[in-house]
Amino acid sequence: MTLATSAALVPFALPGVDGQSYSPQSFRDAKVLAVIFWCNHCPYVRAWEDRVIALQREYAGRDVRFVLINSNDPAKYPEDSFEKMQERARLKAYPFPYLFDATQEVARSYGATRTPEIFLFDAARRLRYHGAPDDNFEDPQAVRQTYFRDALEAMLADRAPAVAETPPRGCTIKWR
Repeated sequence: MTLATSAALVPFALPGVDGQSYSPQSFRDAKVLAVIFWCNHCPYVRAWEDRVIALQREYAGRDVRFVLINSNDPAKYPEDSFEKMQERARLKAYPFPYLFDATQEVARSYGATRTPEIFLFDAARRLRYHGAPDDNFEDPQAVRQTYFRDALEAMLADRAPAVAETPPRGCTIKWR
């Protein structure tokens, strides 16, 4: 999925680790919505995890919502099972819904290939940013370009992000 070919948020209805079911309608009041493909085992996700949690906490009061979706095959990666997702969300006190895409249809619909991979939508649910959280997953102190944060700030100011797309960096989604 590229910004040139994507017009709107892809529908989904998925179970969350909190026992609730979520769809795009669940986030209808959010001015900005980030759909982030995620998992438990990936070292890239683990490296960015605390930064993404902090970012959601920082922006929650500004009508910004993140939703994380794990589409990995848990038969290949048991660490990515629904039960392990529940444990991880509890351990890290996730401030966002963490959903399981057991059929992998949602990831395929988005064209997602990596974890983490961000799809950021405006209030009209048009894709405005796609890619990585920032330019350095290994060292938060070495980050020079905060793509995700910059896109959030631009969108909250009703501007187009200066950088609309970056290559997602991370583990590949583990397909069945």
